[in-house]
Amino acid sequence: MSGAVPSGFLALPNVDATLAREIQDGLEQVEEVLRDTVAVSDPMLNEAATHLLAAGGKRFRATLVLLASRFGDPTAPELVPAAVVVELTHVATLYHDDVMDEAELRRGKRSANQRWGNSIAILTGDFVFARASELLADLGVEAVRLQARTFGRLVQGQILETSGPRPGTDPLTHYLQVIADKTASLIASSAEFGAMFSKADPGVIETVTRACEALGVAFQLSDDILDVAGSPEESGKVPGTDLREGVLTLPMFYAQRSTSPEDKRLQELLGRPLDNAEADEALRLLRAHPAMEAAYSDLRAWADKARAEFATLPDLPPRWAFESLCDYVVERTT
Repeated sequence: MSGAVPSGFLALPNVDATLAREIQDGLEQVEEVLRDTVAVSDPMLNEAATHLLAAGGKRFRATLVLLASRFGDPTAPELVPAAVVVELTHVATLYHDDVMDEAELRRGKRSANQRWGNSIAILTGDFVFARASELLADLGVEAVRLQARTFGRLVQGQILETSGPRPGTDPLTHYLQVIADKTASLIASSAEFGAMFSKADPGVIETVTRACEALGVAFQLSDDILDVAGSPEESGKVPGTDLREGVLTLPMFYAQRSTSPEDKRLQELLGRPLDNAEADEALRLLRAHPAMEAAYSDLRAWADKARAEFATLPDLPPRWAFESLCDYVVERTT
């Protein structure tokens, strides 16, 4: 073991120290393979392909692969490649998301589309996903099937988000479906990969997958709350990005439902592109609005749903770590 100090939720006091060090060591192996997998001889492509990886990131999905494997054989050789696959898949979607959102920052640095333009950013995302597919091909038919199903949900979520809710569809229900497909699906699949390749009990595989689907919804809700309540240091993005783009997220849906005349100005600002002054005004109004507490309540409910599933798993250190992760997802917004 390298003895690296665990970071993020792995450093929480109620996460078993030995387990945390083992997961951290696994993540260092993942990091090395990530760099090697996207490295190419062409300088421009190499710089673009490593841009987001070099910017860091929590490696949240890779962590889930390694953590779920602790319910079976954590030495299975497929685990590190599987963790790399889910991270590369996630990174590939970020290149595309930033183009669609016209984002300026990603992980605290200039987004690829700002640095090289939309075409290069899109093609780089395609390249990163191609590299993930190469690794995936060596992991077997079932892994390819799971990844294909997951990628289908990722694309479906993006299409739903882009097209918006159909007439007669509750916008909040539509929003939660987008989150389930676009974010929670890959988080759930990450845990499924880990449990599956470690040959955990089939009941454990099903439970940890369901739990991480709920956890994935909570994770995205916490990101959306941070976009309102957080800072660039916390989220790696400019606060109010969604507001500026006219994108509605959970706190905004609750603000829109208000019948108070005092909320008329805020409601006028929501759901349309805003200039900087309008965005600052909307942030100020929204941060002070009861809609924020309603959003926090929903976040806690999804985390509790995941925790209830985790509670049925064997009473072992990986279960305790997953339960701590539920707390971490909530606490990162406070």
